[in-house]
Amino acid sequence: MNLSVLLPMAVETVRDPRTVADRLMGLNLSREILWQALALVVVVSILLAEVGNILLTSMSGMSAPAFFVSPLRMGLIQLSLLVLVVFAVFWFGRACGGTGRFQDGLVLVVWLQFMMVCLQVLQTLAILVFPALAWIIGIFGLVLFLWLLTNFIAIAHGFKSHAKVFLMIVASSFGFAFGLSLILALIGVSVPGVE
Repeated sequence: MNLSVLLPMAVETVRDPRTVADRLMGLNLSREILWQALALVVVVSILLAEVGNILLTSMSGMSAPAFFVSPLRMGLIQLSLLVLVVFAVFWFGRACGGTGRFQDGLVLVVWLQFMMVCLQVLQTLAILVFPALAWIIGIFGLVLFLWLLTNFIAIAHGFKSHAKVFLMIVASSFGFAFGLSLILALIGVSVPGVE
């Protein structure tokens, strides 16, 4: 697997996610390799985010915003969220009658994050050429993320209805956000500036 193989696969994923998902699941990669791949795409993502921040601050002449988060902390947050997504894809899928294996969800989440890294590269280049395009790429990335996540969960677990899978994603996201905010409130953590 090198960029000459991965980049055409990334393009094909947008056109035909099922074929690429089947190909990735068919590789039967071990969990150890997949966890390392997940960590690698997070590191690359954080490096690209830092390059983007440096470009934006140097081009605008402003200093880093007050809410700036260190790269290490941001990397740990992103990795933790992706690990939660991996387990959620498996648990919620199985709870709803899915048949997917844990490795299937893991390889597809790794691939999904690789797709987002590819978009980050485009976004970083757009900052240099036409900054307004970077925002459009960001919005496209969010839509693509949700669309691919819906497809990947449906493919991994054998679900027929993409609409039901999408509603499951939305409901579980709201449930997770509510549960997390409740836990944070119980332990006394509050958002700065919010009473």
